[in-house]
Amino acid sequence: MKQWNVLVTGGAGYVGSVLVPKLLAAGHRVTVLDLYLYGDDIFAQYRSNPNLIEVKGDMRDPTVVAQSLKGCNAVIHLACISNDPSFELNPNLGKSINFDAFRPLVKASKAAGVTRFIYASSSSVYGVKKESNVTEDLSLEPLTDYSKFKAMCEQVLEEEREPGFVTLTLRPATVCGYGPRQRLDVIVNILTNHAINAGRIKVFGGSQLRPNLHIEDMTDLYLLTLQLPDEQIDGGIYNAGYENHSLMDIADIVRSVIGKVDVDVLPTDDLRSYQVSSTKIQRELGFTPKYTIENAVQGLKAAIETGKLTDPMNNPMYFNIKRMQQVNLA
Repeated sequence: MKQWNVLVTGGAGYVGSVLVPKLLAAGHRVTVLDLYLYGDDIFAQYRSNPNLIEVKGDMRDPTVVAQSLKGCNAVIHLACISNDPSFELNPNLGKSINFDAFRPLVKASKAAGVTRFIYASSSSVYGVKKESNVTEDLSLEPLTDYSKFKAMCEQVLEEEREPGFVTLTLRPATVCGYGPRQRLDVIVNILTNHAINAGRIKVFGGSQLRPNLHIEDMTDLYLLTLQLPDEQIDGGIYNAGYENHSLMDIADIVRSVIGKVDVDVLPTDDLRSYQVSSTKIQRELGFTPKYTIENAVQGLKAAIETGKLTDPMNNPMYFNIKRMQQVNLA
């Protein structure tokens, strides 16, 4: 198995909090570059591991980026202002992190000797499609600045790709399930939290389709992509999802796991459906998700019941927009 020295930008975020321990367990050397807005101690139990380097800093600072890249030969780029509401809170901040800092990071990676760059884009780059099977060859029609800049970064990465600098773009569905840096502002996690702690969930509309992917599958995919040969992934763009469920289906799954829960179905003007096909990544990279939405709900239920989450209905640490407002990042 190939051992990498990998920089994970945004590594102390939701996905990173599950990914970094897996990378360490697989024998990789890991540098985390993050602002650590959601707590400094996410990796406290791993700090005795000589393969973990933590850099608390801003990826918009070229000096910090150069320091973080020292000795690295791979990058998994997760860092971003995540989701539309957080982005809209401060569009200039969102653009500065999600887009303006991207090409400098890619160029610095090449200069530092990185040979593999894996980019976390988003399945939201397609916008809303009439097609029931949204494949990678369909046009990108992003509806928000968040998804527009995700799409523009994909283009930048392709422009910067060259022999010896292998690039891979993943377009994940919405990630769900338990992570040490928990998010409770994504659909499966929202409904589970409310079902357990309020005994009632609200569904606006219900027919809209939403693609989801368990956080364990998402992080296993990053490990897989480090092991695949250059020629199999170079320049590749792949959707990464599992199940396209309607909001009502998700509510029913939550109720089936949690038990007695009242479901209020409320009208909405927003009937946008998102659905992605993940057949290409299965066919070409051999990636098949193993975890279901039920598994995500069960994991969150266990985390809440065992006290891993503190005041999950109100704690700003679990809600990106509340935390962004709290720290007033510029």
